[in-house]
Amino acid sequence: MIFGEFPSAEAEGVRLAHTLKLPHLLLKKGRVLSAIDVAALEAAGVPRVAGARLSPGELDEDAAAGTIARQLASGLIVQRAPYTGRCNLYAQGTGLLTVDQERIDRLNRISEAITLATRPQHALVGKDQRIATVKVIPFAVEPGVIAAWHEELGDRPPLQLLPLRPCRAALIMSVSPSTTERMLNMAVTATRRRLEALGGTLALELRCAHEGPAVAQALQQALAAGCDLLLVLGATISKDRGDVVPGAIVAAGGVIEHFGMPVEPGNMLLTARIGTVPVFNLPGCARSSSLNGLDLLLQRLLAGLPCTAKDIMGLGVGGLISNISEDEAAVTATPAPEAPRPPRIAALVLAAGRPSSIDVGNELLRRVDGVPLALRVANAACASRACQVMVVTGYQADRIEAALADRPVSFTHNPDYLKGLATSLRRGLRALPADIDGVVVLLADMPGINAAIIDRLLDAFDPTQPAVLVPEHGGQRGNPVVWPRRHFAEIAALSGDTGARGLLECYAGEVRTVSFDTPAILPDIDITEQRQALGGT
Repeated sequence: MIFGEFPSAEAEGVRLAHTLKLPHLLLKKGRVLSAIDVAALEAAGVPRVAGARLSPGELDEDAAAGTIARQLASGLIVQRAPYTGRCNLYAQGTGLLTVDQERIDRLNRISEAITLATRPQHALVGKDQRIATVKVIPFAVEPGVIAAWHEELGDRPPLQLLPLRPCRAALIMSVSPSTTERMLNMAVTATRRRLEALGGTLALELRCAHEGPAVAQALQQALAAGCDLLLVLGATISKDRGDVVPGAIVAAGGVIEHFGMPVEPGNMLLTARIGTVPVFNLPGCARSSSLNGLDLLLQRLLAGLPCTAKDIMGLGVGGLISNISEDEAAVTATPAPEAPRPPRIAALVLAAGRPSSIDVGNELLRRVDGVPLALRVANAACASRACQVMVVTGYQADRIEAALADRPVSFTHNPDYLKGLATSLRRGLRALPADIDGVVVLLADMPGINAAIIDRLLDAFDPTQPAVLVPEHGGQRGNPVVWPRRHFAEIAALSGDTGARGLLECYAGEVRTVSFDTPAILPDIDITEQRQALGGT
């Protein structure tokens, strides 16, 4: 490249170094002068212009920036059109940016002609936010410099945007006499906002006494409901691994992984696992929507990055959080764009039961892993995406309602429960609101049913072509079953103990099976005949 001043008469093909603004002439910086431009310069009395003339084989600034950016783009990272020697890279969705700093340093040391600037390591970025910029400093770049960048980049870009995985979280809050309703509401609001901003869901909210057994029982409820992240906010903040909440986590079968983190605010956070499900014992700052250590761990967790003790102890640099940029604030505080309204599917939990021939008490209150059967299924429905949970009671209705007293469910009583499950089905359908698109019918004595099973059925529901959805495992049909609204009137008109199984046979062409790997959808052998009235096994 030849840079300098050129006589205007010989300036055709020269790229202007500076904008020329004359009374009747405007030529912007970077413009490649044409014969018409040269004539205009001469007519305006401009004797010389500053600029550059490219040598054979050189790439101009835009072409050079664009070719480098193309090699950096991958996955959720896309480039946009270069301009004035700059080419920006943007996120195609919300995610966590990983940066190979060593390789980027090597790239930037190749030549002063090309620079690459990125957002920080593990920055949370939203859709269409800029994450990196390639800037070419001179007007042109020699082929050897471009070749060196290509060789260093290879086929493994140093930038990667990790998409955030969906998350179904439970918030367990223990309460003491000093806990106020305002404190609890603040925690729920802040937790819901930060989860939704990351594409997650606050699926289940449980409150219990600030006592080890009560917290352990709440943890078991959340696990049984199918939550894949457990957040525990104690009435008092844990001060030791042996405190109330950590002790309850261990009692529930969990393992404490790390206590404390070099992040302020948020340094009293404790991490644990129960099986494969992560558990976070939250610090007091979790009640606030402001950025804190919990946000950093949630971002890592949902991006699929490890949250081991070593990883947490490496968060100290940058861990003193004082303020955040506008871009980060937008991602942290703004929920994802509103999606089209999903179908409104209600959950109908049939918990009428019946007296046993052997005096073993109410079977629906039998505990499985410490949680009563009816409560397990009700929690699963509450943690699912069902728009409402209606529970049909019958035998010992007061005891069933007491077991579910703190759950966000509605109740309807079936006085004819001894005539069979079909009567409970009719009673429940009549109690549901008129604006729902369908219902998922759940049996209260199936302990393996969780929110993930329910949601998989709801995902399969197509409001444009609503079918009856029946789960299937190993060639056997099971429960729960999803019924579109158009069948409600026929089901509600059934008499005696004649159930919906006959309707399944009538509308066989409208039945769609959804395959499951788990036998949890299949009933126990001894109550199969009772359940056939519902259309399942």
